[in-house]
Amino acid sequence: MSEKEIVKLELLEIQQEAGGNGVEEIRLRTNDGVIPCHFHKSHNGDAAVLFVAGSTPEEPAGGLYERLAVQLAPNNIASLRLNYRKPGQFIDCVLDVLLGIGFLRNQGTRRIALVGHSFGGSVVINAGVASPAVVAVAALSSQMTGADDIAELSPKPVLLMHGTADEVRSDIGTRQLYDLAAEPKELKLYPGCGHDFGECREQIDRDLLEWLRRVTLAEPAAA
Repeated sequence: MSEKEIVKLELLEIQQEAGGNGVEEIRLRTNDGVIPCHFHKSHNGDAAVLFVAGSTPEEPAGGLYERLAVQLAPNNIASLRLNYRKPGQFIDCVLDVLLGIGFLRNQGTRRIALVGHSFGGSVVINAGVASPAVVAVAALSSQMTGADDIAELSPKPVLLMHGTADEVRSDIGTRQLYDLAAEPKELKLYPGCGHDFGECREQIDRDLLEWLRRVTLAEPAAA
């Protein structure tokens, strides 16, 4: 993305409304539409995870992001579950994530991990390269298109997760992304698991939660 493309989107207003179970409904109103989000606050700490789905608002593994957000809060790790203004529009979606990062920064967050599924995998890889506030990136069932710059994330940790029975995108693409990525990097393949990880929900929850706790609470890597 060029600098010109990055500055096209402007945040005009943040609308916040209290929801159930302490989750705030956030609307980031821009000069080109509204970015709807759900914000899970933490009482202390300066770490957060920003979750994005694929080209639709549906979370993988039947609500993976909401489940992890609830479990991260006791570790003083906040979470922002972000929906796109224009699902499937790659540049617009990357800009949405960058504005989401800006929102978290305004909440006092210094260390942000990004998690994206499918189309969202390449979105968070690009946003992770662009933002110095991002300390780690996880791409689940990721597409390869738009993710060519994955090596530029280094020294930020990268986690790639994919089911070997993915009916939408073959795990071959994720294995190629792993080869392109620089250290530190991890690859987790799940035999018999499909694109949405529904067949291995408990294992995905456990592995991603452990990794997110580790990378968000760790000391920053030396550049």
